[in-house]
Amino acid sequence: MRKWILAALAAGLVLASQVAAAQVDVQRFIRKDKFDTIKISPGGDYLAATVPLEDRTVLAIMRRSDSKLTGTFALDKNSHVSRFWWVNPDRVVVSIAEKFGQLDQPLGTGELFAVDADGGKATVLVGFRIGTQQVGSNIQQKKPEQVHAFLVDSLPADDKGVVVSIWPWGDDPFTRAERLDVYSGRRTPIARAPVRNADFTTDNQGQVRFADGSGVDNARKLYYRDGKGSDWQLINDEAVTRRIEYPLGFNRDQTIAYLQVEQPAGPDAIVAWNIATGERKEVLRNANVDPDDIVYSQDSDMVPVGAVFADGKPAVRFFSDDVPEARLYRSLEAAFPGETVEVTSRTADGKLALVQVSSDRNPGDFYLFNVDAKKLDYVLSRRDWLDPEAMGSVQPVRLRARDGTDLHGYLTLPKGGSGKQMPMIVMPHGGPFGIRDYWGFDPGTQLLASAGYAVLQVNFRGSGGYGRAFQGAGARQWGQSMQDDVTDATRWAIQEGIADPRRICIYGASYGAYASLTGVAREPDLYRCAAGYVGVYDLPMMHTRGDIQRRGSGETYLNEWIGPRNALASVSPVNMADRIKVPVFLAAGGEDERAPVEHTELMERRLKAAGVPVETLYKKTEGHGFYKPENQQEYYTRLLAFFNKHLGGATAK
Repeated sequence: MRKWILAALAAGLVLASQVAAAQVDVQRFIRKDKFDTIKISPGGDYLAATVPLEDRTVLAIMRRSDSKLTGTFALDKNSHVSRFWWVNPDRVVVSIAEKFGQLDQPLGTGELFAVDADGGKATVLVGFRIGTQQVGSNIQQKKPEQVHAFLVDSLPADDKGVVVSIWPWGDDPFTRAERLDVYSGRRTPIARAPVRNADFTTDNQGQVRFADGSGVDNARKLYYRDGKGSDWQLINDEAVTRRIEYPLGFNRDQTIAYLQVEQPAGPDAIVAWNIATGERKEVLRNANVDPDDIVYSQDSDMVPVGAVFADGKPAVRFFSDDVPEARLYRSLEAAFPGETVEVTSRTADGKLALVQVSSDRNPGDFYLFNVDAKKLDYVLSRRDWLDPEAMGSVQPVRLRARDGTDLHGYLTLPKGGSGKQMPMIVMPHGGPFGIRDYWGFDPGTQLLASAGYAVLQVNFRGSGGYGRAFQGAGARQWGQSMQDDVTDATRWAIQEGIADPRRICIYGASYGAYASLTGVAREPDLYRCAAGYVGVYDLPMMHTRGDIQRRGSGETYLNEWIGPRNALASVSPVNMADRIKVPVFLAAGGEDERAPVEHTELMERRLKAAGVPVETLYKKTEGHGFYKPENQQEYYTRLLAFFNKHLGGATAK
């Protein structure tokens, strides 16, 4: 027996040294995409893309015929073009994010700007910067406002106007819908929301028909109106029906509205609602997952024709297979077997489509597809410095929790990994409610796989995407059944022979950090180490510090989903430090408002008092996740060194 133990130990050490012999080029994984978003103009003459630079993100517009840069849009240092929309063949509306104070991560400002495709007529349309900065002009024509604006409908038939929602500054505001002139910035009222925090949905003619919001009670309410000037009618109140309904759009003659409707059990369904009769008919539903994204008609962004279901690998289903969009997707899928395809934008006539092709190993390649000629032309890639063949593979997995609940997740195996007796990182996601892990390319997971680790991600109860009941099953279950699901997934990987039981660590960010520290406290013999990134560790503190409790609806959320303040001490990792027997690595940002740095500082003190080996990394100007490349480089270098010490994987170059 002793010889067998020594032989096994020697084999493990040899494997560890082989893994550690290689080093991971962290820069390849933390380097930003060459662009964030790219869209074709309605006339097909231009491509516009957001391009991240060192200290700002710019909008770059290129003429498609000769690939010449025709226009750019950028503000001052630390300002970033966040999103953009073609609102006619020659004009783009953009929203802005900006660094505030010492915070490194840009935050949305709620401003809207506009610029022509040639870079001309740039102006601020809505926001606080009016009166202090007119892009391209010294004429002060508009007054600054303390509001946020968000685009609702680009109004393809109206080259001068769009529909926007206006959110006054403050917590839980009553919003309003307005028509915005994309040249002058002049706004005309359309509708006022009958509920706080409301989003609006328009019909095929740009008329506001739905308002969907919630007040301080956190219960979602959906209102409908027949058209301009009509009264709002409440058609669903979550507090009464115990379900949420989301508007998706209308059919072409606007006799049917499509809704995503939560169900008493199982995933959401897409339902056709006959406006005149009130009749409801189920159109699409997957057995396991909610609709993840909606596919709209080639000639209208308001006519739904199908949905993407992320049941394992993403798949597209259509209301009818006899529609042009179904034929388009099936031909594209045949051209790229094993990858997912997504039409990200198209010309107004539907003849040219910009298509993203991606997979678990491919961050995304873009092609221009000529629908009539059935011809694909390569445009560019997000990360052409990464070789998809060198990346790890991601496999959907399914397992059963101890109480019989079905759980879904993903197993990432390093390139060339056997999938047997491997060093493993268990990585619970953040959120936790309404968030889930997906099949696809994730740079953080691939970085760990490149270091030689299998990575296990489980969508524990409370995660989104699996129906209301599954998400609700996580309410007030921090440190309880939600944690049991993570433990059960870890034990499943051991029983399947995937993970070497002597070489498993647990690591996550935000809620994932909470689950990691709770995991090693509750299961001191299951994991060899734990790492927590921008985590929450003192649950009562969530009721007194951070941005959640500042909102009127925040205290309701905390009580309903996490638990009353006086009931949370026993499930807080800071009060379990004496039960932790393995080394811990903690990292946090000093400007984090979601998980204030005091959580990590207290966790560190408690661990040291309990004699637990703990390493820390603090960055004073970072928020809820490190943003600066140099801080990311240091963080992942330290993280890989920590895992190398306890699991034997590769370190950073």
